[in-house]
Amino acid sequence: MSFVLNGEKHSIPAEWADEPLLHFLREHHGLVGAKFGCGRGECGACTVIIDGVAMRSCITSAADVEDSEVRTIEGLADRETLHPVQSAWLEEAVPQCGYCQAGQIMSAVALLEENPAPSDDDITAAMDGNLCRCGTYQRIRKAIQRAAEASA
Repeated sequence: MSFVLNGEKHSIPAEWADEPLLHFLREHHGLVGAKFGCGRGECGACTVIIDGVAMRSCITSAADVEDSEVRTIEGLADRETLHPVQSAWLEEAVPQCGYCQAGQIMSAVALLEENPAPSDDDITAAMDGNLCRCGTYQRIRKAIQRAAEASA
């Protein structure tokens, strides 16, 4: 079994196949951007992009990504250059505690890749289920709008 992780092909060892993708990414690959939150796919802290779709890695098994392309927060920036969503996040001063931010950013990236000019309703629908304990939802919305404008 194999998959593509942040642009590089990797194998999925048999002993990891039934484990949550979140644990496989964190423990086997050392990619700790996606966080464990609820363990039920409800909070969004563990969000990664699988074949272009924002998915919860805590309820996706490693075997489920066989022959898929997985992107994590660690795979967004291009060496020295931040992804436009990451730049917008900083420009809008979105993060406070930061725990949810990787999942928020990955959901926003998936949205903008599918819909480069989202309406407020589109943003609300795409970000629904990504919880922020600090309540930075308005800054998140502004950052998504800023990234959309910058990419236009």
